[in-house]
Amino acid sequence: MFTFRGVDFLDMDSMLSDQEKLVRQTVREFVEREVIPHIEHWNREGQFPRHLIEPMAALGLFGANLADYGCAGMSNVEYGLILQELERGDSGLRSFVSVESSLVMYPIREYGSEEQKEKWLPALQQGRAVGCFGLTEPDFGSNPSAMRTRATREGDHFVLNGEKAWITNGTMADIALIWARADDGIRGFLVERGTPGFSARDIKGKMSLRASVTSFLSLQDARLPASAMLPGARGLKAPLACLTQARYGIGWGAIGAAMACYNDALEYAKVRKQFNDKPIASHQLVQERFADMITEISKAQLLALHVGRLKDRGSADPAQISMLKRNNVKMALDVARSARDILGANGVADEYPVFRHMCNLESVFTYEGTHNIHTLILGERVTGIPAYGS
Repeated sequence: MFTFRGVDFLDMDSMLSDQEKLVRQTVREFVEREVIPHIEHWNREGQFPRHLIEPMAALGLFGANLADYGCAGMSNVEYGLILQELERGDSGLRSFVSVESSLVMYPIREYGSEEQKEKWLPALQQGRAVGCFGLTEPDFGSNPSAMRTRATREGDHFVLNGEKAWITNGTMADIALIWARADDGIRGFLVERGTPGFSARDIKGKMSLRASVTSFLSLQDARLPASAMLPGARGLKAPLACLTQARYGIGWGAIGAAMACYNDALEYAKVRKQFNDKPIASHQLVQERFADMITEISKAQLLALHVGRLKDRGSADPAQISMLKRNNVKMALDVARSARDILGANGVADEYPVFRHMCNLESVFTYEGTHNIHTLILGERVTGIPAYGS
């Protein structure tokens, strides 16, 4: 039976519309019913729940904040609430929806030809196709401008050579958006599964995001028609704009992970007794932890909602989204660590979700721009002086 009622110290619900609350509740119940009972098994086995793609598509979760081509046309706040609830289940599930929506559907919608949009957006929205985003390389993560993947023009075709690393959904993908250096700058190419010279293999041995598919991509003389290039994407600004979309969703998703850790630690502390048969929730040091956790979660909720409202007005700045991602992921990781401490030895057992969330958040802390990169983005914005590479 559905029991999670959310974490809402500052009456956030009073700032949400009925429609926003309905979207959140629908996904919350889906996660409680379809994810929570099984996620520890999937995490233990390193298994992504592919059977959930179809029901998530039926709920309109893919490309939810995009319009046309079958997309739901939801607001950015509604989309954020979707990702918050998904990450309460698991970061891997939220990552899947983030990649499908912000890193594949968004660039096709924004930069693609009409033919590309009509072919891929309905299929991705309906879950009939899975996409991945190939930007990061083995030697270039935080510095994508130094990418080595090349696209060489040969008549009416391009020949791609290079490698991409740490790619979510890589071996599952029917379509890979590959960013490569061409004669006229960095361009994006839609590479279909089965293209000769294109291959993917999973990264094994992960201790984080185990219920997510993470892959290496290889392109060895992969020959593509010129029509595979996104005509509107030129230069590094295009993939960075995609990352901004994904970072926005991560800022919301991290709240969900923090909620899960806080809620479980609170329930545990109320029943775990120590010293004179009193629950540890009555101890001053434990209450200090909860006071810090609920304060930081509440601040993160306000930040996410405000940036979401700005985004819905079309006035959100990438640096503001960097603040959202940087603050909220750090907050969630700190909450997870505090919750793990409250649970004691039980905090490392997968009877509870805390250690899984903590491990997942270590990856979220790093991807879509590391914590330090977002620090430099904010530093440049407030000082006017870039410090990259210093």
